[in-house]
Amino acid sequence: MMKTLTHLGTRMPALGLGTWQLSGSVCARVVRSALDLGYRHVDTAQAYGNEAEVGAAIVESGVPRDQLFLTTKLWMDRLTRGEVERSTEESLRRLRSNYVDLLLIHWPNPRVPLAETLGAMAALKESGKVRRIGVSNFPVALLRHAVEEAGAEIFCNQVEYHPLLSQAPVLDYLRPRGMLLVAYSPLGHGQVLANAEVRRIAAKHGATAAQVALAWLLGQDGVAAIPKAGSMEHLRDNQAALDLDLDPADRAALDRLAGHTRTVAPSWSPNWDT
Repeated sequence: MMKTLTHLGTRMPALGLGTWQLSGSVCARVVRSALDLGYRHVDTAQAYGNEAEVGAAIVESGVPRDQLFLTTKLWMDRLTRGEVERSTEESLRRLRSNYVDLLLIHWPNPRVPLAETLGAMAALKESGKVRRIGVSNFPVALLRHAVEEAGAEIFCNQVEYHPLLSQAPVLDYLRPRGMLLVAYSPLGHGQVLANAEVRRIAAKHGATAAQVALAWLLGQDGVAAIPKAGSMEHLRDNQAALDLDLDPADRAALDRLAGHTRTVAPSWSPNWDT
């Protein structure tokens, strides 16, 4: 059964499909396969260049739109008030949908006032074109700015998170406020899969290393994960993580791995907490 998380009265499947680096017919095929398998949470972004393929796959799947949780993200050069509205309208046309369930700021841009961007996003929410708004790649200082200074109703913060990268400061800020963390790159671009401790726990359960890493994330309070998959096998593999029960000793061992292995760190990254 699909686990869901709830904030602000909105439910989101805890396991979603990430589509970064999926393009063209491959993207359309993977999204369609995921929907056929029962995935109901799909994550895309303006910068991925695949919104049209994601939208086509959703329409062709026949899954009713109100049964899906669809996320897209505003790119850094489209965060002014006018660009937020224009680019979101463009995204909706490509996605062939009247609304998105979640609109995120993809990366913070210090050249545009955060309150301006969040205000424009809130206006889209009022219009019904966006159900919830949130952020991505925000350290605690920027989260605090968004929530406490700009007064935004933030649904989630989407950040890189896996057993080799601690996000304790971010989680400590989000959890008391009911906000969610969505983990992207939950396998650390393969580095988690090669870890000896992860592999040991996987062997113990007759599971894959990917399933162990995802089960560790999905078993945490207020944490969702959006692994990318390129095949039906990997889609099924990731989905099976929902049924993997890690015992307290497993979780403690994985908790001890938490470090600073960050695999997504472009030149425009903010000052991270870890």
